[in-house]
Amino acid sequence: MKNLDMGRVRAVVRKELMEYRRKRSIVVTMLVVPVIFLIEPVVIIFVAPLTGSSATLEKSVMVPILYLLLIAVIAPSTLAAYSVVGEREQGTLEPLLTTPLRQQEFVLGKAAAMMIPSVAIAYAVYAVFLSCAALFAHRDIADAIFHDGPTLLTLFLFTPLVAGLAVVVGMAVSVRASEVRVAQQLGTLATFPVIGVIILFIGGVIHPTFAAAIEFALGLLVIDALALRLVSRLFNRERLVAGAKASRQD
Repeated sequence: MKNLDMGRVRAVVRKELMEYRRKRSIVVTMLVVPVIFLIEPVVIIFVAPLTGSSATLEKSVMVPILYLLLIAVIAPSTLAAYSVVGEREQGTLEPLLTTPLRQQEFVLGKAAAMMIPSVAIAYAVYAVFLSCAALFAHRDIADAIFHDGPTLLTLFLFTPLVAGLAVVVGMAVSVRASEVRVAQQLGTLATFPVIGVIILFIGGVIHPTFAAAIEFALGLLVIDALALRLVSRLFNRERLVAGAKASRQD
């Protein structure tokens, strides 16, 4: 993506963030879902058995924490599913596409606007969880959490990367979908890779180490970059404008 006008990208980001403020249903969904996913890990740190080996205690506590990664997938999926088809239904897409804005700037601006609040919410939830563990959990439980550096690194390092994957998948679906409901349903496909990784951790196929976390993160970064380029190519300005006109006529 060469010769991008970052001023235009920032303008798209500002425009999208202002739109979110006016759509309370989207904001409520982005706030409620993370709270729901926070409940289980918080409960576990208070009810996890203290008997058994340190490895057993660590697994019983840390594996559910990885479910928090789903926040970084589900939160942006809601926004990504709406990103194109929703604007097309409202008739606000055509004026945007008839400006000198390049398709790469359009995609990058929308993606950044979806990732900023999603990643911020996810990190805020992690901070709440770790604060609860430090202040209220049994010392053995707290030690198991804060001494497991690889798992914590995985959680914090993967968050923007899986959020980026969810955004790209959601936008690709939103470009092709005929209505928001269909886009939201298909956008859940973005959760499958994250669920798969969590299952591999639970099954012991992947052992959380610093090397594994960095290797997987680099792999996700490459996938995100390639997927973003692919989505940029999916944007056909003429087809989207024609689709917006047809949608309003219907």
